Amino acid sequence: MISDPYAVIRRPIMTEKSHSIRKDRNQYTFEIHRSATKDDVKRAVEKLFNVKVAAVRTMNIKPRTKVFRRLRGKPGKTRGWKKAIITLAPGSPGIDVL
Repeated sequence: MISDPYAVIRRPIMTEKSHSIRKDRNQYTFEIHRSATKDDVKRAVEKLFNVKVAAVRTMNIKPRTKVFRRLRGKPGKTRGWKKAIITLAPGSPGIDVL
């Protein structure tokens, strides 16, 4: 259990897909701490943004092999991370993530 909400939420994910689900479904996407649970994420979002969270979905993004130019063409790995998709309760104000 992580008590500091700033340690749980690392950064918002701003992609085309996250922007479309934000408008259509009132869902927001964040990169979170690897050991954060759904309850930790829910408490952190409610405390940081003063909103009511209806649901939290989390997923681990695995590292993938990639050829890096800075390693002179040798394969390396990207870092693994954890993502959370937050669904806000109906009637809850939106989150300004920018």
